[in-house]
Formats: sequence, C-alpha cells, structure tokens
Amino acid sequence: MARATPDIPNASMADIAFLLLTFFLVTTTISNDRGLSIQLPPPPEAQPPEDVKVQERNIFKVQVNSADRVLIEGEPMEDLSGLKEMIKKFVLNNGADPNSSDSPDKAIVSFKTDRGTSHKKFIEMLDICQAAYYDIYAERAGLSGSMEEMNKKFREIASDLANPANKEIYERAREGIPMQISIAEPTKVGGN
Repeated sequence: MARATPDIPNASMADIAFLLLTFFLVTTTISNDRGLSIQLPPPPEAQPPEDVKVQERNIFKVQVNSADRVLIEGEPMEDLSGLKEMIKKFVLNNGADPNSSDSPDKAIVSFKTDRGTSHKKFIEMLDICQAAYYDIYAERAGLSGSMEEMNKKFREIASDLANPANKEIYERAREGIPMQISIAEPTKVGGN
C-alpha cells in the first residue's frame, strides 16, 4: 500500500501575497530627485504672443554650438573661468558702461544652444549663469566665507523658504535684481 503525501493548504496564499504587496507599497519610500529648478513658460496657446522690446545693450548673449564651443557676446571663449565675473559685471553695471546693461532689473542673460549641444555642456553653462546671480545675492545677503561658501549658503537658504528668517534674507538679497536668464529655443544642428 502506497503512502499518501500530505497536502499543503494553500487556500489563503493569495490573501497573504496581497497583504504583503499592500504592505510593501505603503511602506516603501520613493526617492525624490531634485533635478533642475527651472520655471517653464506656459504653453503657447495659453497666452497670446507679446512684442517685448529689449535694448540690445541689456542682453548678455551666451551661445553653445553642436560641438560644445562657446560664444560670449559673439566672441569664442575657450576658458570659461572668467564668465561668471563677466555676467556679474554686466548685471551690476547700472549704466556705467554704455556697452553693458542699464540696470540689474533690465539685464537679461540670453542662453542659446544648438540641438546637438551635449547635456553636460548645457548644465555646465546654465550653472555658471545661475552661479553669477547667486554670488550677487550672497554678497547682498551679507553671508561670510569664500565666494563658493557664500554661494552654497545662499542656495541652502533658497531651498528652505518655509523658514520666515530665510525668506526675509532671500527676498532682501534679490530685491531689484531678478534672475533673468532667457533660455532660447535651440537651433537645429548646423545653425539652421
């Protein structure tokens, strides 16, 4: 006589699997990548086009082609170490130099790329443009340390605006100097 193998009761396995799945879905935390904090424009159909007249002297042009070569104000620039200072000087000109901006609130940094520009170069150039503004804000906020440390401190203040003290410092530092970086529509590879 053959021995019967005992059966394992599995009637409630589906219920247990469902409960485990629910538990892990509820308790799992999903990392929140910060990414770039850029305010995108509204869709074209949301607003009618406006003709905005900006004097040429109030625009600081930064262009990057498909080979990641940089043009600043129409001139090639290999060494980008002085670009941040050039942007700061342009923004803070206050009409002193007739070839530069009239005032900080009218100064615009125009950033244009080519569709073939690498993401790395795009981020590097955008970071330089933003860093110039953050340097200005950090100096106006009266933060101490090297320029890099002050810039980092101001970015930390800007990331915690729920704190009333941080919000007050942030608004005081930015007063009259809006961060106006215009990211233009990229051109097709080859400049078309």
